[in-house]
Amino acid sequence: MKRMLLLLGTVAGLIVGGQAAAASGQAVFDKTCKGCHTVMNPKIGDKAAWAPRIARGEAALVASVMKGKAPMPPKGGAASEADVKAAVEYIISKSK
Repeated sequence: MKRMLLLLGTVAGLIVGGQAAAASGQAVFDKTCKGCHTVMNPKIGDKAAWAPRIARGEAALVASVMKGKAPMPPKGGAASEADVKAAVEYIISKSK
């Protein structure tokens, strides 16, 4: 019985952890990207605008954000490269 409870607790922790990781990209987007990418191009969800960018690959998008591109500041205002990567993954998922 104790083993079953331990197993269930571990599985629940992995599920919740996975959901938290998936939500972090949205949290970063909401905090640092949303102000521009909901009113300025390319807007999140605009498949035509994002298609050529997505075609370049996630690594190229992350590198572009890390460097910055006027008017976007380096890292897009995010705190770290991990935050940038999470936000890029979120944007890609919403713009395919």
